Amino acid sequence: MSAHELGGTRAVLAFGSNLGNRGETINDAMAEISALPGVVMIGESSLYETVAVKLHGIDPDAPAYLNAAAIIETTLAPHALLDALNEIELRHGRVREERWGDRTLDIDVITYGVLELDDERLTLPHPRAWQRDFVLAPWLELDADATIPGRGRVDVLLASTDDTARRTRSESM
Repeated sequence: MSAHELGGTRAVLAFGSNLGNRGETINDAMAEISALPGVVMIGESSLYETVAVKLHGIDPDAPAYLNAAAIIETTLAPHALLDALNEIELRHGRVREERWGDRTLDIDVITYGVLELDDERLTLPHPRAWQRDFVLAPWLELDADATIPGRGRVDVLLASTDDTARRTRSESM
């Protein structure tokens, strides 16, 4: 039985890694998410390489990121989904010392259906996703008609970014 048949909600997740075996880490995390109770993986994007973005802006000297997106259907509540994703990040060595710092794995909930939420732990839709080509390009690969509630169509939003995300050919990067 799919999560949708259980009354699930479609959610979009974004992945990033710029330390360690980036591609393997992202692929392993997607497999772990797919195995979560109450989650069905609908689609996984290719990997995209991008320059690091830090609090002060683009940092061409930092290790490059691999990014990806996934669409899931889930019966998990938004905060329960976030908790499960945070546990997966921790298993892959995620350390939260520096905001927007280098990391082995980052998994963000970009949208959760059309829910709009803003509390101390979670903001939906993700507050900066609409400005980030490394979120929009992989998402658009999965859903040509994707939209961000309150922001508009992903293809239009991507066209207004710097569009530096480049799809990679190897999953082992």
